[in-house]
Amino acid sequence: MYKKCDNKSVGMLVWQDNSLLLIERKKPPFGFAPPAGHIDEDNSFEESAKRELNEEVGLEAQNIKLLIEGRKENPCRREGGSWHYWKIYQSEATGEIKRSEDETKQAVFYKKDDLVLLASKTEKYLRGDIEQSDWEKSPGLEPVWHEWLKELKII
Repeated sequence: MYKKCDNKSVGMLVWQDNSLLLIERKKPPFGFAPPAGHIDEDNSFEESAKRELNEEVGLEAQNIKLLIEGRKENPCRREGGSWHYWKIYQSEATGEIKRSEDETKQAVFYKKDDLVLLASKTEKYLRGDIEQSDWEKSPGLEPVWHEWLKELKII
């Protein structure tokens, strides 16, 4: 059983040569997303953002900057996890990508055209044009990240 949701999440946008780092989640909620996760026992959102970046892709955050924050209705696999208060950061990163074998299928930098294709797949999924089983095999952007990347005018 999963632990209780704290309803607080962070995300970390890392850019390299006009490409955004995304992971493909191995566990629900399925989809492509920047490194992200819950606050849990960390003292701050910023501390959590740095921890998640390191846990999910093995990178160390540098020059972290808050971009946007707010509440989103988005499910997670934890008890009570139907919504989250998010803080989304942008960061430079050092180190080599070493993805979490437990949490991620892949970690890749995606150019804007690729992000738009992933967003288009998410829109089809949200309309009901893609079955859940097909989505889990070959997803687009995780729906909450589709919302955030649109708000940030990235897609």
